[in-house]
Parts: sequence; structure tokens; C-alpha cells
Amino acid sequence: MTTDLTRVYMKDGHVDVDHYRDLALQKQKEHARFLATLKKKKPKHLDQVVKKTHAEVFELIDCTKCANCCKTLGPLFTEADIERIAKAMKMKLGHFEETYLRVDEDGDKVFNCMPCPFLGADNLCSIYALRPKACREFPHTDRKKFYQINNLTIKNTLYCPAAYLFVEKLREELGY
Repeated sequence: MTTDLTRVYMKDGHVDVDHYRDLALQKQKEHARFLATLKKKKPKHLDQVVKKTHAEVFELIDCTKCANCCKTLGPLFTEADIERIAKAMKMKLGHFEETYLRVDEDGDKVFNCMPCPFLGADNLCSIYALRPKACREFPHTDRKKFYQINNLTIKNTLYCPAAYLFVEKLREELGY
């Protein structure tokens, strides 16, 4: 199964998450080798290529036609996230945490259930301007020193079609 990197595969008006997950599963080892190569021998212009590739992918992908991250991956909440969102919702910190969060096996505060309770039926976030840092940065494909998060990138390709397309376009751009 190959991917046309100039279009987004859709199903019933939404990004075909299953299609991209299947592709990502098939290419996990290939992607891991590619990313490991980048870590060992970083091209001098890697940060610029990453930024350009990220922008190209997000010109293609409309996250509101997917929202798989909001449906399946719970973000980690920092104390600053909790304070900011609770304040905006006019909730006491304890009440916000009791209502929406739990402590996971790693000791991190995450949603107590998925999908995200702030995700609307239209795939829009009701707290978008206040969303947690982890949500703002996801899928982490526009950061400097991108090669430092290879394992996370591989994981994200399984959930995020944009992350999958990013890795594929980056490989193409760098000639791998």
C-alpha cells in the first residue's frame, strides 16, 4: 500500500484514520530506521526542513476532519494547564481535577475518560484557546531537534495521519 503525499485519504467526509494507521503499521520499522539515521547523522539544515515539511503537511490536513488525537490520546496536564483551564471555567482546582482528571500509572494527570470531554460533535475543541500544552504541541512535528523524540514520533504515526505524512514527506525531502 503506497501513499500519495499530495492528497489526504478521506472516508465519509473525515480523514481515513484506519488507512493511515495501516500504512504506519506497515512502515514502522522503515520509519524507525530512517529516524535513527537522522539522529546519528543530522543534516545541517534539518530544523528548516522539518519546519517546511510540517507546514506542507498541515496545509493538506484539516485536523477538524480527523480529531483522532482528541478521541483516543489523552494529553498530559501540567499544573499550569489545570490552573488556566479551571480558572476560565470558574471551577476550583480540586473540583476540576475530580471532574475531569485522574493520575495515571506514571503519576501524570490525564483525562479520566476519552474522548476528550471538551471535543464537540463537530470535532472542535470548546477550550481551544486554553487547551493543554500537550494538545497545542501535538503531533510534535514542528519542533527543533526533532530527532530527539523518535520513539514518540513513531507512536504518533499510528494515531495521527499528519504525523505519518510528515515522516513520509521528510523522507522524500531528504532523499531517503
